[in-house]
Order: sequence, then structure tokens, then C-alpha cells
Amino acid sequence: MKLLVFAGSTRQLSWNRKLAKATADMAGASGVEVTHIELGDFDVPMYNADLEAKGTPVDVIRLKQIAYEHAAWIICTPEYNASYPALVKNTFDWISSPVKSDPVWNDDFRATRGKVVGVLSASPGALGGLRSQSHLVPLLLNLQCWVAPKNFALGRAADAFDAQGQLINEAAIKNVQGVIDQVVWAARRFAAV
Repeated sequence: MKLLVFAGSTRQLSWNRKLAKATADMAGASGVEVTHIELGDFDVPMYNADLEAKGTPVDVIRLKQIAYEHAAWIICTPEYNASYPALVKNTFDWISSPVKSDPVWNDDFRATRGKVVGVLSASPGALGGLRSQSHLVPLLLNLQCWVAPKNFALGRAADAFDAQGQLINEAAIKNVQGVIDQVVWAARRFAAV
């Protein structure tokens, strides 16, 4: 059982990128096989059906494959204007779009169906990006993901990390570990069925 962790941000000093890194480190220390990716490492344009008609970008296929290979995901989503950012939506628009000429990827939900997903967020504000989570969950359900009921929104993120980018608040560590544990537990149960 493999866990995929990523943040919905490419900003250099993103709190959610820090949270994704800390989450991946914590999951790895718990004995989970973790893949931590940076969406900025993939050359994925804004979704456009005309562009797609010319051929699905190679990095979109890479993302589809990575998503497919992981039974569990944890997404760290920023909050922009009380919702999740365009990067998150664009990523899911691409990986859920069928490649009609491809016998493997012509199923639009192949990369997302049945994945157990945990949602985290971080923000310098008191709510910690909680509103972005409330918008992201319906999207994940539409993609046929199982969303873990436990989530966590890290408020006051500017004070939450040490110089190495690790969480320093015991309550935050406990909450993030709780999401990791629940996602991994559920993904293992689903895999056994």
C-alpha cells in the first residue's frame, strides 16, 4: 500500500508545501511507503479540450500513472478566495479526462476511482484553510474517491514549523498523524476486500 502526498501549490514558501513535506516525513517514519511529489515538477498546461485533442501531454500521463499506483493520497490544499486553487482543479481536470485513443487511459476515473484521500490545509489565518477543504471534498467525491472523515486545517502556519520545516506544535503533529493513520488504515481495508 503506497501513500501519495502532494500540495496544491507551487509557491516557493508555501505553507502547504511545507505541510506536505512534513506529512510525507511523518508517514515515512510510521513505516508507510510514501511518494511525495511537487506539482511544479510536471509540465501541465491549463486544461483545454482543443489542446487535449492534439494529444494529452506526457506529464499528464505521468500524473495519471502516479495517481493510479497509489491506493491512498493526502492532499494539502491552500485556500484562495475561500476555495481551493486553480492548480488543484486543473490537476484533477487533466487526470480525470479520458484519453480516447488509449486503451488504458480511456476510462476517465481509472486514476481516481476508489482512492482513499485525506485532506489537509494550512494558512497563516486562524481557520487554516478549512473553507478550501469544504469545496475540495465534493470534487473528490465526484471523482469516485473515498474521503477520510478525519481532516486537519493548520491555522497560524507561520508559527507552526521549525527551521527544518517540521511541525513543532504537539496538537498539530497529533492531528496530522491522525489523518495519516486513518487514510492508511482505510486504504488497507479496501485493498483487502
